[in-house]
Amino acid sequence: MAEDIHDTPRIAPEIRIADLVLPNQANHLNTMFGGEVLSLMDKAAGIAALQFCRRIVVTASTEHIDFRTPIHTGEIIEALARVIYVGRSSLIVRIHIYAEHPLIGERRLCTTGYFSMVALNDRGERVTVPRLLLEDADARNEWETGKALRHAIDARRSR
Repeated sequence: MAEDIHDTPRIAPEIRIADLVLPNQANHLNTMFGGEVLSLMDKAAGIAALQFCRRIVVTASTEHIDFRTPIHTGEIIEALARVIYVGRSSLIVRIHIYAEHPLIGERRLCTTGYFSMVALNDRGERVTVPRLLLEDADARNEWETGKALRHAIDARRSR
């Protein structure tokens, strides 16, 4: 009997989403609204989790969102997201948002954060996710970061 695609351990690919910051996404200082940045992060986290586990996923929480530098109207933004930790039915996704000046190519890290996602079946019940294969030392370090976040989330929810 063939192994179920949902049971096969796998390496998590890094997904990328690019966009251009338009005036309707910015405030009176011509910097991108924080909510717009969070929306892009949520979308990237959802796609990364979906591609990894091939299950319906929903956002359970956001963790350690750091807005480091503003993103300006007219800049190209790119979200990079990767699943770094998996539990039984949950996944931790790391997201970095970069901004790039379109004419000179200057690129900078603007926002970082982690999203906790949960895999569901078509009845809205939690389902198991595949094991994450850790390909190198960086992946193992990120796994430990994700594991610590998972424990912090569990501790916070048990209060």
